[in-house]
Amino acid sequence: MKYDFAAVEKKWQDIWEKENTFAASNDYTKPKFYALVEFPYPSGQGLHVGHPRSYTALDILARKRRMEGYNVLYPMGWDAFGLPTENYAIKNHIHPEIVTKNNVANFKHQLKSLGLSFDWTREINTTDPDYYKWTQWIFLQLFKHGLAYKKEMSVNWCTSCKCVLANEEVVGGVCERCGGEVVHKVKNQWMLGITKYAQRLIDDLDTVDYIDRVKTSQINWIGRSTGAEIDFDTTAGDTLTVFSTRPDTLYGATYMVIAPEHPYIEKWADRITNMEALRAYQAEAARKSDFERSEMAADKEKTGVCIEGVRGINPVTGGEIPIFISDYVLMTYGTGAIMAVPGHDDRDWAFAKKFGLPIIEVVAGGNVEEAAFTDCNTGIMVNSGMLDGLTVEEAKKKITEWLSENGKGREKVNYKLRDWVFSRQRYWGEPIPIIHCPHCGMVPVPESELPLRLPEVDSYEPTDTGESPLAAMTDWVNTTCPVCGAPAKRETDTMPQWAGSSWYFLRYCDPHNDKELASKEALDYWMPVDWYNGGMEHTTLHLLYSRFWHKFLYDIGVVSTPEPYQKRTSHGMILGENGEKMSKSRGNVVNPDDIVKEYGADTLRTYEMFIGDFEKSATWNTSAIKGCKRFLDRIWNLMDIAVEGDAYSEKLESSFHKTVKKVSEDIEAMKFNTAIAAMMSLLNEIYDAGSITHEELRTLLKLANPFAPHVTEEIWSVMNFGGQISGQSWPTYDPAKCVDSMVEIAVQLAGKIKARIMVPADITAADAIAAAKADPAMAPLLEGKTIIKEIYVPVKLVNIVAKG
Repeated sequence: MKYDFAAVEKKWQDIWEKENTFAASNDYTKPKFYALVEFPYPSGQGLHVGHPRSYTALDILARKRRMEGYNVLYPMGWDAFGLPTENYAIKNHIHPEIVTKNNVANFKHQLKSLGLSFDWTREINTTDPDYYKWTQWIFLQLFKHGLAYKKEMSVNWCTSCKCVLANEEVVGGVCERCGGEVVHKVKNQWMLGITKYAQRLIDDLDTVDYIDRVKTSQINWIGRSTGAEIDFDTTAGDTLTVFSTRPDTLYGATYMVIAPEHPYIEKWADRITNMEALRAYQAEAARKSDFERSEMAADKEKTGVCIEGVRGINPVTGGEIPIFISDYVLMTYGTGAIMAVPGHDDRDWAFAKKFGLPIIEVVAGGNVEEAAFTDCNTGIMVNSGMLDGLTVEEAKKKITEWLSENGKGREKVNYKLRDWVFSRQRYWGEPIPIIHCPHCGMVPVPESELPLRLPEVDSYEPTDTGESPLAAMTDWVNTTCPVCGAPAKRETDTMPQWAGSSWYFLRYCDPHNDKELASKEALDYWMPVDWYNGGMEHTTLHLLYSRFWHKFLYDIGVVSTPEPYQKRTSHGMILGENGEKMSKSRGNVVNPDDIVKEYGADTLRTYEMFIGDFEKSATWNTSAIKGCKRFLDRIWNLMDIAVEGDAYSEKLESSFHKTVKKVSEDIEAMKFNTAIAAMMSLLNEIYDAGSITHEELRTLLKLANPFAPHVTEEIWSVMNFGGQISGQSWPTYDPAKCVDSMVEIAVQLAGKIKARIMVPADITAADAIAAAKADPAMAPLLEGKTIIKEIYVPVKLVNIVAKG
C-alpha cells in the first residue's frame, strides 16, 4: 500500500501531543541528558529550511538517549524581545505584544509539523512577565554586587534603530540588525562588568568539550595580552598611561597617539593651539564604527592630527615626542592611548612615513626605512641604552622591572573584551528595575515588586533625542523611593535582547516556579547542559554573555556548576540553491512548510541530515530531496517482504551488527549523513536478500526512528510490534559479529605490493603465508629464490623477503 505521509504524520503528532510522550520526568534518580538548541527569535518571516538543521540533529540525539534509558530534557521557547519586532510593530501600527504572539504561534506550528520531540510543557517566552521577573531579579543581584553600573561613555549609536548598540552588534561598520549607519555618541549607560570574569572565561574553556573553532572564537574575542602599563609625562603636567605588549621597544617610541574622544583633549583645551582642527577630526571620527577604526581596518590610509601645544616625554630617553589624535586608537581598548614604535610595527611605520616622524630601529635586523622588519620577537636589542645586547625576552623583563622601580609603569595583563553596554533606548525590552532618587541615588526596585512590567502604551516609537520612549510616560516614570519615600523616577532604558537569552537554559529546568528562577534541586539535577548546539554567529555574543551570567550565579550560590554547557557544537548554514545565504532580499528562501506539504516532514528531516557534513555549509537542492523520499518509501515497502522470525538471518546478521555500530557511532559524532548512507546500504542488502525477518525490521525501524519518526512509528504500529518505538531500547551490536568473515590482504615482495588476496579473517599466519606464496602473481616471482624472511600482519598483509 502507498504511504500517506500527510495522514500518518498528523496522526503521530497528535498522539505525541496528547500523551506528552516527550515530557521530561521530575524523577531525579534517573540518569539525565539535557539537550539544548538556541531558542529562536520568532520573526514574522517564520522558519526557513536552514533552521531545522540544528533542531533535527539534537532531536536525533534526544530520541536516541531516551531509547538508551535517559531522562531527556529537550525544551523549546522564544527569544521574543528585540528591535525587529518593535520596528515591524511601528511600521505596521501593531503593538509588539500582538506581533510577538502571532509570530510565536506560526513558529510553533512549523516546529510541531516537523515532529521534533520538544518538551512543550516547559515552553518559555522572554516577554512573559513571569519569565522576565527573574531576568530583572538577576540584574538586581548584579547591581548589588557592583557588576551593574552606570557610566558616561562613548557608545555606538544606530541612526536608524535610534538606540545604543554593544560593540558586538556592530558588524562591518553598520548595525547588525538593520544595516543602518552607526555613529559615536557620549551617553550615560548601564554597563555589566563582564571584564572581571575575563580570565575565568578563558581558563574554564579547558573544563568543557567545545569544538576548537568555538573555543578559538571565545579566546580571540576576550583577547588576553600580557605586557606593561607605561606612564608618559606630558608638558601639560599630566601623565598619559599606555599599555604595550612590547615594553622592550620603549626606546623606539617616537610619538604617541590618543583616541579622538580622549578626555585629556578637553582638559588641555586652553593649551592646545589647533583645537579647531581637532574638533573637525573628532566629528569625522564619530561617524565611524569601532570596526572601521580598529586594527581590522589596518590597510586603510592612516589619518590624524598632531596636538599643538602639548607633547609627551619618553620615560627612558627624557626626550619630548609629539602626541597625535587618530581614529585607529579606541577609548574602549586599553587606556585610549598608545606609544608608537614605527621601526617595528607596520601600522606605526605607515603613520610615521605620512607625517614625517622619526623611525628608530631597536631590534637588530631588517630595513626599517622600507618596513622590512626582522622578527622583532627574537632579535637582539640595539639603540636601546640599558637594554643593548639583550634578547627580546630579557629586555622585556629588565625594562618592566626598571619602570616599576622608578615609578614609571607596572606589569599588566590586558583584555580586548570591554564591559557590556546594557542599555537600550527602546520600548520592547525588559524594564531595568532601578529607581533614581534625588536623595538616595540609584535604588533597586524591591524584589517583592517584581516583575516591573512594561506599561501599556499607544505610542512606542523611538525618540530623536536618544531617550527611551518610556521617558515620556510620566504616570509610569514618576514613583516614590522605596528607601526614603521621596518622589523619584524610574529608569527608562530597557535591557537588550541578550538579557533573556543569557539564562534561559536555567528556566527550562523548572519553568513554572513562581518562587525562584528554578529550584536548587532541579538545577543541581539538570545542569550543566549536556549538549548545546547553535550557530557560529552566536559564539562571541550569546555564548560569552550566558557563560558570564552563569558564572556570576555560581558565585552567589544559585547554580552549582561553574559552566552552563558541558558540550558545544555548531552547524554549517544551509545556503539557497544559488549558493548564497538564505534571505528574503535575495529571494532564495525555501519555506519548510512547502517541503513538508509536498514530501513530508520525515523526508525533510532526513534530507537535512543527509545534505552534507553537519559542521559545514551545504547548498539546498530541491531535486535531491527526492532521493530521501525514495529511501523512506523503500522502508515502508519492507512490510511487503517481512517474514516471521525473532532473529537475524544468517545472510544479514553481520550487516545488521555493522550497521547498528556505524549508526550509533555516527550519531554521536554528528556524522548524520554517513549514518543514513549506512542504512541505505543495509536496505539494498535486504532487498537483494528478498526478505526481512521481524527482528531485522524492528532493528532497522529503531535505527531510522530518530531521523524519520513518523513513518517508523507507523510501520511499528501496523506490524503490531507493541508500544511505541520511543519507548523501546536502542539496538546493540556484538563487536565480534562486526568483523568480516573474509578480508583482503596485501602480498608484498621485499616491501612492494605484488598481489592482493582474499583470506578468512581468522586465518593463521602459516596459512596466510602459504596462500600468498601460492597466488598466481607471486609464485613466478619466488621461483628459484631463497626465502629469507616471512611476515604476516593479521588482516593486513604478508611480506616475503627473498634473494637469488
